[in-house]
Amino acid sequence: MKKSGVLALLGMLICFSLGGCAGSGVGSQYTQEDPLVLKIGVSTAETDPRNIAAEEFAQEITEKTNGLITAQVYPSGELGGDADLIEKLSFDTGKVDIVISDASNFVEFEPKMGISAMPFLFDDFDVAWKFMDSDIEADAESGLLNKNMRVLAHYCNGFRCVTNSNGPIEKPSDMSGLLIRTPENKVIMETMSAMGADPHPLSFAELYDALKHGTYDAQENPIPVIYNNKLYEVQKYLSVTNHIYSGMCFTIRESVWKKLTPEQQKIISDAALSSAESDRQKNKEQTESLIQSLTDEGMKINYPELEPFAKASEGVINKNAATYGDLLDRTLEFIKNN
Repeated sequence: MKKSGVLALLGMLICFSLGGCAGSGVGSQYTQEDPLVLKIGVSTAETDPRNIAAEEFAQEITEKTNGLITAQVYPSGELGGDADLIEKLSFDTGKVDIVISDASNFVEFEPKMGISAMPFLFDDFDVAWKFMDSDIEADAESGLLNKNMRVLAHYCNGFRCVTNSNGPIEKPSDMSGLLIRTPENKVIMETMSAMGADPHPLSFAELYDALKHGTYDAQENPIPVIYNNKLYEVQKYLSVTNHIYSGMCFTIRESVWKKLTPEQQKIISDAALSSAESDRQKNKEQTESLIQSLTDEGMKINYPELEPFAKASEGVINKNAATYGDLLDRTLEFIKNN
């Protein structure tokens, strides 16, 4: 065998002994002294289900890679609010590697990502989870790949409800002129406007203080978020409107993903999926159990008739029909059959 052939064969053997040479082979460069540390950015408090599940993800990948890949969770907007985190991820700044955020918060980079957040699509956790794991959602997410973002799993944030300091929301007219904080999220803002409120976006990290000082009258978030971030301290009334299901995308930087070996990719993907299942169960349990906890903290809770709210927001779906194209038809068919 020629010398060049021997060297090539030796290189292949070394490559395989180090765990594979797929992609750029960066995985073979990690050591116990210099592991890959994935930075996970989350906007909500440590007690939120997504943070707890993200810690479970970190533990699993550390164990299964023998410490060659680890993760650090940064809660409470330490690395930025949702919009800022997603922008940093897409622009490949290196300041964050994984973001767990509402699917529709990605609409600035892929407009079709708002499809899961159409008002009153779902009234059941299992159906909402089935949709998030469907080909419909996957097709919407495919547009993120060329924006340096890959969705690995779907966490659950629950069903969004309205809180305010003025009084119970019993009908859409009660929301007339209500200055309400929303994320920088076109679909949510359009839904609030359709119901008569006056939506203005604000980073979640700034929300508590804004409500405390009366800068905003109201906000809308799922029950676990309201409790775990102590919004009951600065809001008196909770109206269970369940106007939008908030499915979360566990999203990794594509540039980081491509540097992993296939074995490492599988470990990370599997851990993302198992942590997502844990998050879903925690969120569902907290949605049911924390109502009493919020009552104990002094919140006044009411359950309005939802049909008038759904009717008021019908135009949001029609308004976005051109953006979603056949995804909307497939979504409506999905709802019909589930």
